[in-house]
Amino acid sequence: MFTDELTIDFILSNVLNFKTVFLNFPTLTVLPPSREELQQGTATLVCLADKGFPSDWSLAWKVDDSSSSFEESRSPGVLGGGALYSWSSTLRLSADQWAKVGSVTCEATQGSQTALSETLRRDQCSQ
Repeated sequence: MFTDELTIDFILSNVLNFKTVFLNFPTLTVLPPSREELQQGTATLVCLADKGFPSDWSLAWKVDDSSSSFEESRSPGVLGGGALYSWSSTLRLSADQWAKVGSVTCEATQGSQTALSETLRRDQCSQ
């Protein structure tokens, strides 16, 4: 019985260490559209995900807490220093649509669960 407890402790310790070493949560930053772009009638928002691992993190947008139906694009992961990846996702809408938005959220998921998110409220942006 004593051996079984040691084996379980060893396995749990190694599994937790493996997960800690091989799963790194990226830092998310949501950039608002520029004033110049809005004057031209468009609004492009960018979500930057920096220093994540492994490379299969997914980025998705929510607009006012609902899944986005606007145009989205995503860059492939770029391997950077420290063997960590960076990605970006772009959300495009018209300036009129942006004027009606309360908030946009970029969600990063790894596997089947949302791991983290970053929200930008339109009223916090200088226009």
